[in-house]
Amino acid sequence: MGADYSAQINAEIPLVRDAELVRYINVLGDSIARTADTQNRNWQFFIVDNMDVNAFAVPGGYIYINRGLIQRAQNMAQVAGVLGHEIGHVTRRHSVKQMQKAQGANAGILGLCVFTSICNSDAGQAVVGLGANAAMASFSRSDEDEADSEGVVYMVRAKIDPNGIPEMFEILLSERTRQPDALEAWFRTHPLEESRISAARSRIARLPAASMAGVTKDSPNFQAFKRRLAALPPSPPMPTPR
Repeated sequence: MGADYSAQINAEIPLVRDAELVRYINVLGDSIARTADTQNRNWQFFIVDNMDVNAFAVPGGYIYINRGLIQRAQNMAQVAGVLGHEIGHVTRRHSVKQMQKAQGANAGILGLCVFTSICNSDAGQAVVGLGANAAMASFSRSDEDEADSEGVVYMVRAKIDPNGIPEMFEILLSERTRQPDALEAWFRTHPLEESRISAARSRIARLPAASMAGVTKDSPNFQAFKRRLAALPPSPPMPTPR
């Protein structure tokens, strides 16, 4: 089911096709997913060629992260935090719950929204073929909290600094302060980011010191990846609703 949805999504939205960039995001994603998965999913990670802030997942381990979100990150752990959160949504079956919730509501592909309101926007509806009410694609507070918690666990297992999760939230909060309209839709559908920062930091503070030994925050390979991504031509327009 997830493979079918992913194929349809990939036919609708612009993806980064550069082989080195695709390889990097899959290596990074796999390093986290293999610490989390007990079902041998076929994990695949995609960079959406769009400058909006967004990341989402569909069942089966198909994870999408927007170019714009990656370019706002300062280090590898912050991008890894986004991926870890998304992986948490998949392993905890939040996306499956959403699809069950949407059954009978004329939902086509249900792309699930995490860091922005892709399902609420005109472009997002075109992207995921969504016919249901946008509320169908909103994660519950408990789902968001659970995905944050799982992301921390997975990152520690992968020896990546879990502080990347709250740091990414802080970057986006700071951008909202400077540009109130830039992330309006994201904060409208995810109004609890301040509390999520404190909750994530509390979880990290409770971790045994030994588990944080040797975690990686950044790498030259990530910074080269980010420069290569930034050097791509401008992102194409997103598809319009049909």
